[in-house]
Amino acid sequence: MSVRRLAEDSVQPPEFRFNPENAAWAEATILKYPEGRQQSAIIPLMMRAQEQEGWVTQRAIEMIADMLGMPYIRALEVATFYTQFQLKPVGTRAHVQVCGTTPCMLRGSEDLIKVCKSRINAQPLEPNEAGTLSWEEVECQGACVNAPMVMIFKDAYEDLTPEQLADIIDRFEAGDGDKVTPGPQNGRHLSVPLTGLTTLTDELPVHSTAERQAPAQKAPVKASPAPTVPAASADAAVPADRNRPQAMEKPEQIDDLKLISGVGPKIEAILHSLGIFKWDQISKWKKAEREWMDGHLKFKGRIDREDWVKQAKTLAKGGVEEYVRVFGKKPR
Repeated sequence: MSVRRLAEDSVQPPEFRFNPENAAWAEATILKYPEGRQQSAIIPLMMRAQEQEGWVTQRAIEMIADMLGMPYIRALEVATFYTQFQLKPVGTRAHVQVCGTTPCMLRGSEDLIKVCKSRINAQPLEPNEAGTLSWEEVECQGACVNAPMVMIFKDAYEDLTPEQLADIIDRFEAGDGDKVTPGPQNGRHLSVPLTGLTTLTDELPVHSTAERQAPAQKAPVKASPAPTVPAASADAAVPADRNRPQAMEKPEQIDDLKLISGVGPKIEAILHSLGIFKWDQISKWKKAEREWMDGHLKFKGRIDREDWVKQAKTLAKGGVEEYVRVFGKKPR
């Protein structure tokens, strides 16, 4: 690993303070750790400082160390060890981290680096003339099956061609980076094979929690004759969708369901197709309704694991501000 040093004094700002919202978040984050273990909060606090300022300044490192009661040298060790922390100013609109580890290199990362050199700057970690773009080569970022890939801030852009990366860089430079969809850029769904699934292709029946947890019944040694059972009447039939969550007509004002952790654009579209447009609707789901939706989405318990109901109830009560107060972080 190359030596990582703090930026020169000439570019270091004279002071650092969290803005009021981030200061409240930082205090709430520190309280999550047991007494005497508050220093464990250093990485999330440094990440929040970087998100606020664009990079981690010397004053930010020192102030965070003071907040956590730790020596400056320990905080400096963290900042200089992890390459996720930028120790000098980077592009304000995009900082492109190109993975250069073997899988990405074999799949064309060197061509992606050439694009960065031609579109941004010939030297890594040096912003372009406008100060809006910068780049660097980094080690493995954990998306080898979707190589080659880059990270721009917190988002990964995978299965890239040089032409696609050039277009992404141009869109960030134009201020349209928020309109670029992260993830695979070749139509692949997540990390599934490009030729389609080869395993786990059978659709399994969805059972209720009670059915899944019920003990298996042993087959009788010898079946005894049984009388013929008449067909159930129409009145006795149980509707297949009896537990489907209550739908509503699309209102003029719809909530951003993507603020719920676990809900992305595709899931939000499915929820809309089922008549779910408001946080308040989700906040009222009972167990049977959650199981119905979990089975419909084939989530295998994800709705309860990520506690959609609590998240939705919090957002419905007070939006993002209430979410930060309850969960100690912004919704994604």
